[in-house]
Amino acid sequence: MELVIALTLGLIFGVGVHQMLRRNVIRSAMGLVLVSNAVNLFLIHCGAYRGITPPYTTIEGQSSDPLPQALVLTAIVIGMGGFSFVLAMLYVFALRDRTGDMANVSQLKH
Repeated sequence: MELVIALTLGLIFGVGVHQMLRRNVIRSAMGLVLVSNAVNLFLIHCGAYRGITPPYTTIEGQSSDPLPQALVLTAIVIGMGGFSFVLAMLYVFALRDRTGDMANVSQLKH
């Protein structure tokens, strides 16, 4: 099962990086989301410990680690902020230059 999860996460991360290296802004935004999700899944998979009791309770016993869950929740919020910034840039490019191709954006050239 570990091998399947590792291959799946590697595939998602690889597809996300491939899409981020494209010139099309829409595909770059999709790649950003894929890489963010792959990293979140990696953090959850590597840091998840299945304890007997849930975290933040008064029940005695070996509890689960709440740190990976907190890290991933923070990463989701930051990833949504980055994605909304990329979408705002895409909206400005679409209004100004009528294109989603980075090679055709007029004011990015020297």
